[in-house]
Amino acid sequence: MVKRPVGAGPVGWFQGGRRPLVATQTLGVLLVVLAAASRAAGEEPPAASQPEAPGIQDNSFLIEEAYNQDPGVVQHISSFVRSFDGDTWAYSFTQEWPLRGLTHQLSYTLLVAEAGAGNRGLGDLALNYRYQLLGNSEARLACSPRLSMLLPTGDASKGLGAGGFGLQVGVPFSLVLGKHLVSHANLGFTRVFSARDTVDDRASISTYSLGASLVWLASSRFNVLTETTWTRAQSVTGPDERASADLWLVSPGIRWAYNFKSGLQIVPGLAFPLGVGPSHGEKSFLLYLSFEHPFGKHTHGGSTS
Repeated sequence: MVKRPVGAGPVGWFQGGRRPLVATQTLGVLLVVLAAASRAAGEEPPAASQPEAPGIQDNSFLIEEAYNQDPGVVQHISSFVRSFDGDTWAYSFTQEWPLRGLTHQLSYTLLVAEAGAGNRGLGDLALNYRYQLLGNSEARLACSPRLSMLLPTGDASKGLGAGGFGLQVGVPFSLVLGKHLVSHANLGFTRVFSARDTVDDRASISTYSLGASLVWLASSRFNVLTETTWTRAQSVTGPDERASADLWLVSPGIRWAYNFKSGLQIVPGLAFPLGVGPSHGEKSFLLYLSFEHPFGKHTHGGSTS
């Protein structure tokens, strides 16, 4: 099938109520990369008689889009974010699999992070299930609620995990506004039961999140996007005690695609999240890379999802 312009499931990292390691903008760098990628992505296919090259059907960087993987197509997603002061970074790997069609999707997210002071290692593991409640890859409006189990595989004493089992509910919506414009919105809630801080104090904590994005489909293989997220996250401050902190980010970014006859699509991306409001002064850069391809009996069956 011809790929829709945008889409796919969760990407990111789970930190059990700790503030994400994100935020910033370097406009000069963005403009240089945008110009180079735009020229590369704007090239026409060599033969006019060939089918139209598939467009980008991929994740945003901070915002979850409401489209499950198409049947017979798997996606491998890497995301790396580093603060500009160099003290913290996080790398996440997500793999998404359709389950007997478009309606159900399974995925997992692995995290490796540097929490500062030389504390680096494996973070918490997320196991995700998504249900395509409304719409599909061709619909104007789509919704695909997600339920995630958060497993405490990270070392809470080093700030690398929540220290307790958690559940997360996410509700993403996607709306096609026009031929070249798409919007996405997210609602999220996370509850970590018996979370721990670095000195082993315990308390249950919650995180609330809202987000939205606007994606300009400059061409079938080049997108410009702006995302904004707000998060209110609790952290453990003592035995059965907790405190809340807000994080507000605005993130401009770009992504572009390389398509292959085998059905493989490679999508690199770059963004500069910037802290605003209560998060003013926080800044970082984000690198993204996706590999999407058919598997099984679909391996030689045309374009990917």
